Amino acid sequence: MTTLNCRAELRLLKLFDYLHLIVDRLESFDATIERGDGTLAFTYSFGSARFIMQPETLVMEASAHDEHGLRRIKELLSVAIELYAKSENPQVTWEGDLADDTTLPSFRLMRVDNAWQVTPGMRRVRLLGDNLDRFETASSMHIRMLFPTAAVPEPVWPIAGRNGLALWPSEERKPVTRVYTIRNIDAAAGYMDIDFVVHGDAADGHEGVGCAWAMHAAEGDVVGIMGPLGRPVRAAEWYIMGCDETGLPALSRILERLPSHARGFAFVEVADAACEQRIAHPDGIDLRWIHRDGVAGGEHEGLVQAIRAVAWPEDVSSFGWFASESDASRQVREYWRTTLAYGRDKTLAAGYWKRGAAGLMAN
Repeated sequence: MTTLNCRAELRLLKLFDYLHLIVDRLESFDATIERGDGTLAFTYSFGSARFIMQPETLVMEASAHDEHGLRRIKELLSVAIELYAKSENPQVTWEGDLADDTTLPSFRLMRVDNAWQVTPGMRRVRLLGDNLDRFETASSMHIRMLFPTAAVPEPVWPIAGRNGLALWPSEERKPVTRVYTIRNIDAAAGYMDIDFVVHGDAADGHEGVGCAWAMHAAEGDVVGIMGPLGRPVRAAEWYIMGCDETGLPALSRILERLPSHARGFAFVEVADAACEQRIAHPDGIDLRWIHRDGVAGGEHEGLVQAIRAVAWPEDVSSFGWFASESDASRQVREYWRTTLAYGRDKTLAAGYWKRGAAGLMAN
């Protein structure tokens, strides 16, 4: 069987300050790790990688039996380096097989199938595409959506650079990017559903880019996606979870995929009773809805109070997950990390939006 190989060499003076973060991320994608004298070997179902650590130098080697696997390995390694070695401005350049390959493994061109209202404040768009298997795993929660706009109706889509990551051929025709959650996916059938928080007719120009696109999405419209993104939810026996509308698609997927014996609490803040959704979940999860009833999003204190009021059990494995407005997420994160002294292995609190600001995350 033919094996494809490539390597990259980096000068990293502070490698051992953040090596544990790189290893933790690479391991989270279902890797087995073997540690040697100055080496780390990672084995995945689609390929393998090796770190050779020398004074002030990191050599990365990647191997796979097909092009898809090698692209995936290069992408995993490059993203981890970009994230945690950012202060050293690393320049990853792969040499060997597929060195000049411009196929971007994380990119898919999708077409709209149809769109419909789930609740008055949530619109679902079904997208059709090919080769969606990488987006279907339990940890593949989010995607980066690449939207055409009135200013750039026909964007130029990204390709892979020499580091294996996205390279934009034209800055002038670059699409607008936002991050959204995959609500439902069937890779075999070739579709995924994305939920968008909406606030009426986007024609007045006051809606965000993603919301405006979703409000007018029609069959055959083209949009790009990249991913998947996000940290996986750790397996546990007991969970405490909370979100507002922006985190509801992610929370719904988490609840629907939990084992039947899971226990805990899930709190969801929405505008009012009409915005509640039917979500399948284990009987042991107590799902509670919190209504703002006229209070603006990001200003209601009930969600944070509810999360803080729950006592974590001491005799079982546990995990906390939270996704909401940035300030609310900060409060929950500080409570979990500082007051309760739980770390990244037991908690994940993410700000999905910020009052008065537009950003990469949805809504």
